Amino acid sequence: MSAGDWAGRDLGERTVGYDERDAIIYALSVGAAATDLDLVFEDRLRVLPSFGLTLAQWAPDVLAEAGAFDDRAVHGSQTLEVHRPLPRSGELRLSARVGDVWDKGSAAVFDVIVECAEFTATWSLFAPGAGGFGGERGPARAATDERPAGATADVTTFPTQAALYRLTGDRHHIHIDPAASARIGQTVPILQGLCTLAATTLVLASEQGAHPADLRSLRGRFSGPVIPGDVLEVESWHGGDFELRRDGTPVISDGLAVFA
Repeated sequence: MSAGDWAGRDLGERTVGYDERDAIIYALSVGAAATDLDLVFEDRLRVLPSFGLTLAQWAPDVLAEAGAFDDRAVHGSQTLEVHRPLPRSGELRLSARVGDVWDKGSAAVFDVIVECAEFTATWSLFAPGAGGFGGERGPARAATDERPAGATADVTTFPTQAALYRLTGDRHHIHIDPAASARIGQTVPILQGLCTLAATTLVLASEQGAHPADLRSLRGRFSGPVIPGDVLEVESWHGGDFELRRDGTPVISDGLAVFA
């Protein structure tokens, strides 16, 4: 069975429940402060839209467990389109499927799409060794025109962030076990890409005078690792485009965060 044969495959449905405590732990794990009462205090709680991604993480894991690719696969990029606010607690009925599978020659890119009434999310998974099946390469990245300097701000991560974010559902060992991270060439555990992406939206919302719970559209391509405790720089432009850098090198590129 080639990688292309997975395109369109149904990955099933799940009803996933959560409560206010789960949403608060998530907010703290992506950098909300104790003073952000409408993110960390149940009496005023607004749920961050990106919290929905933790509820849908099972879908790419189902594809991996089915044998579509091996353990060399990495999370290449993520999109999130918000349809309506997440309730403070309750259940979501999620359906998942494989979208396109692109042939990059030495690798394949699998799009995993998760849908519910509240949001649509797409994981793009880069799988070395799964290409060469004769499929389409997929759309090329548009060239970035020269543009004026954007607004910059710091995104400050903290040393225990990856360990805390694991409590939201991403238990992959590279985020906690140095032996596991060493196998991918990282001497210390790295921060989850979705944690980094969500943490950036908090800063961008503040810079734009928006509330982070009013996020409507999110996109990011993961370009490099982040170590918990890193201080990153985000540069953003009018319209929601952004790039996140570590020591001048992009760690999230082709970023977009749009707020209501």
